[in-house]
Amino acid sequence: MLRTSTTLDNSYLVIETGGPAPDATTIVERKGLGHPDTLADQLAERLSRAYSAYTVQRFGAVLHHNFDKLALLGGASEVRYGAGRMTAPVRVLVNGRAAPMCGGERIPVEEIVEAEVRAFFARRLPEVSDHLDITFNITSNSSPGAVLTGDEVPDRTRWFNPRSIDDLRERRVRLSNDTSLGTGWAPENVFESFVRDLVDHFSGESDFTLSHAWCGSDVKLMGYWDGERADVVLCVPQKSRLVASRAEYVQNTESVLAECYRLAGLHLPGAEASFRLNARDVPEKDELYLTYTGSSIESGDEGVVGRGNRVNGLITPLRPMNLEGANGKNPVYHVGKLYNIAARRLAQRLHEATGGHAEVHLVSTTGQRLDQPWRVLVRLSSLDAEVDKVQALVTEALGEFPALTDELVSDGIVLS
Repeated sequence: MLRTSTTLDNSYLVIETGGPAPDATTIVERKGLGHPDTLADQLAERLSRAYSAYTVQRFGAVLHHNFDKLALLGGASEVRYGAGRMTAPVRVLVNGRAAPMCGGERIPVEEIVEAEVRAFFARRLPEVSDHLDITFNITSNSSPGAVLTGDEVPDRTRWFNPRSIDDLRERRVRLSNDTSLGTGWAPENVFESFVRDLVDHFSGESDFTLSHAWCGSDVKLMGYWDGERADVVLCVPQKSRLVASRAEYVQNTESVLAECYRLAGLHLPGAEASFRLNARDVPEKDELYLTYTGSSIESGDEGVVGRGNRVNGLITPLRPMNLEGANGKNPVYHVGKLYNIAARRLAQRLHEATGGHAEVHLVSTTGQRLDQPWRVLVRLSSLDAEVDKVQALVTEALGEFPALTDELVSDGIVLS
């Protein structure tokens, strides 16, 4: 392996070339739109974007907030063939911080949050929307560092109660909020792309789900690929109100499996594929993945931000990845969100520029300029990558954080 080290704008950039590209062996997981962890992730992100949009419109800037500790606690339900009902609500624990005022003007934080929570479930799981118990644990406490030494009020104490947007330090310079890591790689292999598409096919709006209304959205897939053969374990729930009998449930599972093999033939031509569906089912005992809402959130399961898909929509233990929960973080300076998105984009550009595998790690230091990471590690499989071109792409990516914030606030980026 060739190794080139250089400095870039006071940040340490390391470029490694000629490294090994990943082999074909792949283990990949994806959680669908109705999985409790995906629900938690995407709801937290909706709260951040709704709050950001309100403060931008009202004050001209994204005020300080984070909703990335949100949790969903499952309710209870009764399920019967052709029927079902909720018997206990889903609890939504809105944990986080948000500025409640700016310049003496109140921001209706709880009203914004509640409206978004109810609209989210009305779209995603309408059977749950009237069975929600929302608990607010939103503070406006400043981070550590506000030491009182006299009559002067430390600037830090105004972060969540600014006199005006001029009190927002990031209006002058954007500094990392944390010492953290963003990771990205490219390209995906054919199986990783297939996994994303297959889960979305069964958990989102597709021709299949539109014509098979019994198909629930709490889909989960674990797959293994060796370059020639795909082995997949898949869970696809069914909605009890639309399944009249055990025989009908079994017939529906056969439809799902047939669709799996059809799509495998299109996405993995020439490869062998096997699918195991709803592995815990015991039909003769009527122990089935039959739900009232189409999601296990109805019956005790929990969802927590950061436990689901990474920012690329996949969970890939054989690829570089980190444990940051990006959803719900402040889109202005939270590196756990911004660096993961930027690293993924930069890896894709490096792949396109070199034709080989690219891996990017952006490491921050709290309080350091957002566009000057503590470490930038670029790993390329290409032997003849042009260092100047790589440096230019890194510089370009690090200069895009203001625009990245705008993309996030305006719903231009889909996470998980």
